[in-house]
Amino acid sequence: MSYYIIQANVHTTELLSVIISYSLYVIFPYHLIQGPSTDNAFSGQAELSELDRYRAKEHQDDPAALEDTPEDTGFTVKIQAPGSEPTDFQVSPLAMVQEIKQVLMDREETCHRTCFSLQLDGNTLDNFAHLRSVAGLQEGSLLRIVEDSYTIREVRIHLRHIRDLLKSLDPTDAYNGVEGSSLSFLRFFTEEHTEDSGKVKKKGEELKHFSCSPPEYILPGTKECFLAPLQPQTEKLKPTECLKVLATSSWNPPPGNRKMHGDLMYLNVVTMEDRHCSVTASTRGFYINQSTTYSFNPKPASPSVLSHSLVELLSQISPVFKKNFIALLKKRTSTHPFERIATPFQVFGWTAPALDHAMDCVRAEDTSSSHLGYEDHVPGQIRDWNEELQSTRELPRKTLTDRLLRDRAIFKVSDFVTTATRGAMAVIDGNVMPINPSEDPRNQMFIWNSIFFSLGFDVREHYQDLGGEAAAHAASTIDLNGVRAYSLVDADGLYVLGTVVVDYRGFRVTAQSIVPGILERGQEQSVVYGSIDFGKTVNSNEKYLKLLDKPSKQLRVQRHLVLNKDDTAVELCSSVECKGIVGNDGRHYILDLLFTFPLDLNFLPLEGEELKPECQQLGFPRQHPHRLACLRQELIEAFQEDNCIKAAASPLVNHSPNASPNSSSQDIGGTLDTAIQNTSPRESIPSSFRNSSFDIRFNPNIFSPGVRFPKESCKDIQEQKQLLKDAAAFLISSQIPALRIALCELITRCTKHLFRTYLLAVEPSALSASVSHFLNCFLSSSPDLPGTQQMDRLASRRRSRRRRSRGSVGGAVTAWASLTTSELWRTVQAEALEYYHYCLPCESVEQAVDKCGLQRITLLREISIKTGIQILIREYHFDAKHKPVFTEEDVLNIFPIVKHISPRASDGLYLLHCGQAKVQQGCLKEGCELISQALGLFTNVYGALHRDVCTCLRLLGRIYYILGDYSEALSHQQRAVLISERVLGIEHPNTIQEYKHLGLYCFAGGQAATALRLLYRARYLMLVVCGEDHPEMALLDSKIGLVLHGVMECDLALRFLESALALTSKYQGPGSLKVAQSHHLLAKVYESKGDFRSALRHEKERYMIYRNQVGEAHEKTRESSEYLKHLTNQAVILQRTMNMIYKNSSGANITPLKLTAPSRLWIVEQLNLVTGIVLIPLR
Repeated sequence: MSYYIIQANVHTTELLSVIISYSLYVIFPYHLIQGPSTDNAFSGQAELSELDRYRAKEHQDDPAALEDTPEDTGFTVKIQAPGSEPTDFQVSPLAMVQEIKQVLMDREETCHRTCFSLQLDGNTLDNFAHLRSVAGLQEGSLLRIVEDSYTIREVRIHLRHIRDLLKSLDPTDAYNGVEGSSLSFLRFFTEEHTEDSGKVKKKGEELKHFSCSPPEYILPGTKECFLAPLQPQTEKLKPTECLKVLATSSWNPPPGNRKMHGDLMYLNVVTMEDRHCSVTASTRGFYINQSTTYSFNPKPASPSVLSHSLVELLSQISPVFKKNFIALLKKRTSTHPFERIATPFQVFGWTAPALDHAMDCVRAEDTSSSHLGYEDHVPGQIRDWNEELQSTRELPRKTLTDRLLRDRAIFKVSDFVTTATRGAMAVIDGNVMPINPSEDPRNQMFIWNSIFFSLGFDVREHYQDLGGEAAAHAASTIDLNGVRAYSLVDADGLYVLGTVVVDYRGFRVTAQSIVPGILERGQEQSVVYGSIDFGKTVNSNEKYLKLLDKPSKQLRVQRHLVLNKDDTAVELCSSVECKGIVGNDGRHYILDLLFTFPLDLNFLPLEGEELKPECQQLGFPRQHPHRLACLRQELIEAFQEDNCIKAAASPLVNHSPNASPNSSSQDIGGTLDTAIQNTSPRESIPSSFRNSSFDIRFNPNIFSPGVRFPKESCKDIQEQKQLLKDAAAFLISSQIPALRIALCELITRCTKHLFRTYLLAVEPSALSASVSHFLNCFLSSSPDLPGTQQMDRLASRRRSRRRRSRGSVGGAVTAWASLTTSELWRTVQAEALEYYHYCLPCESVEQAVDKCGLQRITLLREISIKTGIQILIREYHFDAKHKPVFTEEDVLNIFPIVKHISPRASDGLYLLHCGQAKVQQGCLKEGCELISQALGLFTNVYGALHRDVCTCLRLLGRIYYILGDYSEALSHQQRAVLISERVLGIEHPNTIQEYKHLGLYCFAGGQAATALRLLYRARYLMLVVCGEDHPEMALLDSKIGLVLHGVMECDLALRFLESALALTSKYQGPGSLKVAQSHHLLAKVYESKGDFRSALRHEKERYMIYRNQVGEAHEKTRESSEYLKHLTNQAVILQRTMNMIYKNSSGANITPLKLTAPSRLWIVEQLNLVTGIVLIPLR
């Protein structure tokens, strides 16, 4: 029998029989914290509009283009290393030779080699050639690994690689937020518990060595949430030491006479046996020399041993190294590859254990060098970032293969983000010289590594009329959103700058690629489009108008006229602040895109202008700290769609007979060119829409100070003003009611604003003390005592007269140390009122906890993530009254908060949505095939670690689970969990969801113990992130209760199911169908215990809800009635048995009581219902 799979509506509570199509969301289907993610290039409506734009691309001439298989069909070659047998190797024609070498450097057999080339029939392959371009390379070809001569560059690469191998299982880099390392703890909950998922275990077989009871801090009702379990530690996860010291020697560089002998570099090595050796790195390899710490003797030691690899040399001189390195490689190989490879964007953790600082020659060289890691391996050393970013956009994109290579190149240049982040930190740390050193420090600008850096302050009162410093700070992010929007449009011939916004130590830094020639010309000579004096003088350009035509359609920007200073009309297709500059490279660039999206009039009081009544009734417009508040792109798309739906449904519209009912909103805009009649207007249609077409566009210069419009545009200007008012009302009346106030988010955002200002007044030597004092004021229950400066020992021993001479430094320290708890919370309340117009119901952290139900640990996590603070992972006693909760030693680091553009693979995204559409139609196999193809395209573009790859794996895991292939479901979902941990964070809301899915699949596959570990982990993470009082916790507790019921841990199951019932009743209402389901699950557990009185009580509640909601005749009501009869019968049998026992009579004629455990199939069915999956047979 075939099945059609749909998902129950997780939000609808009226009718259980009312269900909607199962939807595999690209963006996460559930959110622990409501609101769109700020680091998504697309979310919700914006992503769908991007798909519409993709379908309309000029290169989509062939509708079946995506169905053609790209030229990436893999084939097998043989690769032979020196002294070993050939091994088979699966390759893709699109891969480069360099990528094959990187894979070989990761394999256990060849990982110790870095300086080699690949040869085919004696010909050396070009490292940057694609395999499809290699003549003679085909199925079964033999590639030989040939050792090459070393150079200083190759020696450094070799040292870095050996260092990475030795540190491959060491989480230090992940804690320090470097080298693309990040944490993953999935192995801790699945290691040694992996079973053959294809076989169903006998009941109890898996659980005999596992206690089903979770730790006390995970049980429902526990008020204290511990921090230490966030990063579980075991002996098996500890790294294996192979060397004590590997460092560059002080004898470097080699003298001239030794260079003539091939010496490149000298190294110092201390083995685990405490043997001190001096190693020479030469052009031929590595060998031990006779030098000591104070005596230079570069001659080879006796016996003389030359090894091409440093690992081979160390294995010969140190038995412990050889033994431990082999064990390290085996341990490394046993880990999943996703745990080892670097993430494309660095993930910073807000907690870390106390770490020992070990010697690291690579880290030391990176610190002392002016280059950035691998940059000294690039010809020319300093990369021209702008040329790299723009040239990748110019790559061809006519065929699918072309677009794959183009998307791949664009994404690979995203290491611009890493470089810009490091440069911004160097600027704030004072390690970069400004290009205008004589000016005020707040006005200084910097150039470093071909990147331009500016600070987020109001330079020369540029933003004075828009809000001053508040506007200057917000402008950077708003401009980045504009750059993101134009980048997604991806119009030919129009270029935007690479842009990264970094918040670090209270400063906001904008990093941008440099337009060629802009630094050699004045701004007046550079700008050929737009204005540099706030709209007084406006330039236009026919070329720019043509280039901006396509983006203006997709971003809904109206082409309009403005007046120049001489009262001549100038045509624009953007805001006047948008500047067009033609670089020396001939490219047309656009800059200053902060007015890309329409203004939000709800936060822009204007003299003589009134908002619609629904806004005025709620107190709008309200004064905001700056005048740059704008509407999100997602809202504009929703506003457009809403207007199209209303207008299309209105009888006032003359519909085209050729219009398709299945057309999208943009298709409607393209096919219908009818206007709404002016007669008998209806209130359901916005007034600004009554005389317009379906294609809504906004004039970005409306209400811009200093901008004037021609008289002939007066009517259009009035309509544009009304359109902005309609959009503002749509936000208030249609979008905001769908959201809820996230009190924790609001408090921590206000606190972040204050922390930024607080940190600006702190000198670097007092960072730890000041941050710990701020956290004490924010989270501790200690009385209002001013902070005490805890100076280091060196400073504390200075004489008092020397302390008096410090004057200004002491004053700066006193300023931050004088902050008190009550003062901070008063300021937080004031900030919430001024910035968000919300009156906080709490005046202290105690009230936030007791009155509002928040957790200190959650507040600590949120403020740490938002500000970049990293704290020591230990248990903090927040209720301590007489000593500070946080000390200087608890503050380990301050990381940057990085905002940037994330390039997307358009073809993969399109295939992903096509696959979802097939799944919604019930075509699971076709949908699975399309999503698998999308996964291949995503992996080809991004690599393995990316959230889009995670999305595909999660969807494929769900499909395989529905199809009953639990082995494949587990395999895909395990990878989804790993990627989510590595890319998003170990306690990110998406990671929690992935853990819950994996727990479900494990139980269905017969791994009940592993399922419980995973679900317990998910519950703990939810406790840390949002606390127990959350609607998602009800679903998770229901799942845990069902699994515990399945293994007959009834008492534990009742605790979780009772918690689920309470939360469901609170958030869904006591009469909701979900509450009825919770009562039924409790009744089943009580039945298994033999407590029929309680079972009847809960099942009666279920029956009453069904009868009231769907009536007596509904099958669910009848099912509950039958179950009530069954329970009553069982209760009667039990009572008769008890009566016979009391009378000491024979019970031979009494029907035996049946107390059986629920079947695994029933538990899985109930888990599916809780998850939202319903299987309906097709007839």
